[in-house]
Amino acid sequence: MAHKRSLLLLPVIILLCSVLGGLYGSRVEAAASAPSDTPMAEISLGRDVDSFAKAYALVQQNAATPVDPDKAIYRGAIPGMLRELDPHSTFFDPKDYQMLKEDQNGHYSGVGMQVGPRGDKTVVIAPFPGAPAYRAGIRPGDTIVAVDDKSTNGMNTTEVADMLKGPRNTSVKITVKREGVADYLSFQVMREDISRKTVQDAFWLRPGIAYVKILSFGDYTFRELDQNLRRLGEGNIQGLVLDLRDNPGGLLDQAVDVCDHFLQKGQTIVSQRGRSSAEKVYTARRGNQGHDYPIVVLVNRYSASAAEIVSGALQDHDRAWILGETTFGKGLVQTLYPLSDRTGLALTTAHFYTPSGRLIQRDYSHLSFYDYYNNQNRNLRNLNDVKMTDGGRTVYGGGGITPDEKYETPKLDALEAELYRNGLFTFTRDYFAQHSTSLPKGWMPDDQMMHSLRDYELKNDPSFSGAQFTTDHDWIQRHLAKEMYVWAFNVDESDRVFAQTDPEVQKAIDAMPEASTLMQRAKKVMVERMR
Repeated sequence: MAHKRSLLLLPVIILLCSVLGGLYGSRVEAAASAPSDTPMAEISLGRDVDSFAKAYALVQQNAATPVDPDKAIYRGAIPGMLRELDPHSTFFDPKDYQMLKEDQNGHYSGVGMQVGPRGDKTVVIAPFPGAPAYRAGIRPGDTIVAVDDKSTNGMNTTEVADMLKGPRNTSVKITVKREGVADYLSFQVMREDISRKTVQDAFWLRPGIAYVKILSFGDYTFRELDQNLRRLGEGNIQGLVLDLRDNPGGLLDQAVDVCDHFLQKGQTIVSQRGRSSAEKVYTARRGNQGHDYPIVVLVNRYSASAAEIVSGALQDHDRAWILGETTFGKGLVQTLYPLSDRTGLALTTAHFYTPSGRLIQRDYSHLSFYDYYNNQNRNLRNLNDVKMTDGGRTVYGGGGITPDEKYETPKLDALEAELYRNGLFTFTRDYFAQHSTSLPKGWMPDDQMMHSLRDYELKNDPSFSGAQFTTDHDWIQRHLAKEMYVWAFNVDESDRVFAQTDPEVQKAIDAMPEASTLMQRAKKVMVERMR
């Protein structure tokens, strides 16, 4: 997690696919001997670069197969060097660097839809509401068979998505196969600047209780949050469910601004300390302007970095009740350095500490990257890193943010896993190929719809039993509604219904009195300390 130009949680796949190697740059001819006034660090660097240049030359000249410089350098040497440092320092080749910048600013030029793999095909998961693809008539379930008359056979989803992107005001022809339609359908779509929200539309769970989910922390996260709270009428909020589950992090300045909105002016939000930089403390500059409603924050094992800064700050000041699972434990600061050839390097330069002084970062010194990213040492905490919240509660560092109340989502059984992977999608696609996509607001799958899904799934996989469908009834009903709302309405309405029927969200509503008591107790303690 880092500054405005910095990165938080890096994609696991990039790190796991890095190959061991060394350092690469322009060819360097090191001097045979260094001047007497040259610092020892520079002498050592010159020798190291010279050693690498010689090794690379030997490989280039004598390897049994020709050396691809891009693979050797971008995928091997530089990532390999960074891999030796920590799990989060990484190198971005031109393509990954461009994707990173798009993720941070939330904008790209394209047609505006989510695509995904289904078997060996790329299908439309959901067009974004109001985006060019949506206006053109492309719908969920459409299989993309060609882009600009170029067949997608043999292409993976990333390759197809890259073909759909392009400069704004340029046209792209998208040919799809739609279930229930005999012929291919072609759409000429004009690309536009697509804005991807990092904050889902806030809504009322019940009178006075609002819900908002932050997906990640990008350039405009605080602005989006502020706009959502203003739209609801923040003065009417009596309790807020702030959902940070599955939030991988983002930009530090946005996390600080989000905390600033909920804390009192002058309260510490986070501090950072690094080997080559002075300690820096971030505090609330504006404060919550009197909006002292209770907050319940939802987190899970995939809440990381900026999400942990927010949940840790609100917990340390007893401003919010934290509900869910212990968070990922990523408290390393990545500073992103642009390099030549449109590449970039994200280097760990410091650690982050919560207001009470506890370290967020999990220990990774004796773990493989695989075990680290798969949370094999979850729920560990440093018993030597013991701190106190404003209200006098004990909290621990060195292992992410431990929730005030645990709530673990049950693991999927075999039927749920099958339906989640593909079954609900294919059933919905086949259903709407034969029925109208019009559904009334507030609709939920009734017994007839559930029986239709059961018969459909048993026909395709007889290994499942009717008893399993009965056991999983509530889970199936929620997830089927989520899938069908995407088709009948849009992805925003789908997310809303899914949150409204989420058992953990209901648990958060029930925990609102605890959040209120926590906040009031902390205020009383702080007043007593000031006397």
